Amino acid sequence: MSLSQVQKLAAQTVVAVGEGRNLADELAALLRAHPDLSPQDKGMLQDLAYGVQRYAGSLKFMLGRMLNSPLSNPQLEALLLVALYQLAYTRNAPHAVVNEAVAQIARIGRGQYRSLANALLRRFLREQEKLQAAARRDDTAKYNLPAWLLAYLQNRYPKHWHNIATAFQSHPPLTLRVNRRHSDAESYLTTLQAAGLDGKILGSHSIRLDQAVPVAKLPGFAEGVVSVQDFGAQQAALILDVQNGERVLDACAAPGGKSGHILESADCELTAIDIDPQRLQRVKDNLDRLGFKAELHCAPAQDLAAWYDGRPFDAVLADIPCTASGTVKRNPDIKWLRRPADGVKTARQQAALLDALWQTVKPGGRMLLATCSLFEEENQEQCRRFLSRHPDAESVTEQLLLPNDKQDGFYYALIRKRPPL
Repeated sequence: MSLSQVQKLAAQTVVAVGEGRNLADELAALLRAHPDLSPQDKGMLQDLAYGVQRYAGSLKFMLGRMLNSPLSNPQLEALLLVALYQLAYTRNAPHAVVNEAVAQIARIGRGQYRSLANALLRRFLREQEKLQAAARRDDTAKYNLPAWLLAYLQNRYPKHWHNIATAFQSHPPLTLRVNRRHSDAESYLTTLQAAGLDGKILGSHSIRLDQAVPVAKLPGFAEGVVSVQDFGAQQAALILDVQNGERVLDACAAPGGKSGHILESADCELTAIDIDPQRLQRVKDNLDRLGFKAELHCAPAQDLAAWYDGRPFDAVLADIPCTASGTVKRNPDIKWLRRPADGVKTARQQAALLDALWQTVKPGGRMLLATCSLFEEENQEQCRRFLSRHPDAESVTEQLLLPNDKQDGFYYALIRKRPPL
């Protein structure tokens, strides 16, 4: 497929996100619709789609500085943003980027934008340093964050906001979880090195690869020796600390990474729930690869009548739906899709789910409230409100993991159910 066609597909994702749609879903749909894409084309498409969202603040700022008035055609703007990303942040040959982008833009309408596009992109090549210097003086462009989100981070994390904003602009690492039933990090790193790969040990069973590769190139992946999972996400099973013989619930389990980690850690009876049948199938596929079995239910977790048999659980992983504001590094469209009131709105939905799940915890058992959010409304405030509603609940531990070079942002609160007096 030509560079021009890949630019066109990438621009479609830019338009979709601008209309409020999820980037990962849009990209997956495009890949299904274009099975002829080569591995190189797929890699370029993903880089362009995610790259534009990662640097949308600076790209839109620089485009705006070269325009006398805003563009009214979303497709034109999207193609220009894709081309600007390539020129500013990749090693693609500038002349090829410009020529292919202009050729694609010439197909919009009756070709009335061809001259404009050619002039803008060539001007960018001449004035790139000047435009980028101006972008560094504008907070939205410099940090590639909407003003409201940057202000939230500055207010809530005064000592850490700059590190968070910097992490959000970086590429997520490929982190592996080594199946403790097969190996450990030190031994598996030796296996990786023998295969021409290298990485850094983060924990006894965790490795961050120096360079991302397709999972098919990971030794033993198909046999369940290793899984891909963010280092922060790996902490959930460690904090829940499931023991042999315990009855465990993983609510909102898809795609199954935490379910697999729990079963790697202990011989337990696991029930996994997800509301979406396709996502639940991913849980099954992941567990099958690891060689584990679990009781799977496709149902809303808070609708106990739809799945709960009345037998209480020793441990419940409440990995509840959230704004995912801690995963901007991995999902850069989130920062442009979320709105200031979303944390409060999501927190209300979480509360009902947590109250329902608490009914399934046995006296003396525990529930782990888990989110991948940085919004206090979904985290610390949610935990405090939960404890105030449930006299039999007591906080055991609380952890907030901020985004950095080895993990996304996560919040964990382990809550114990007091036995009756």
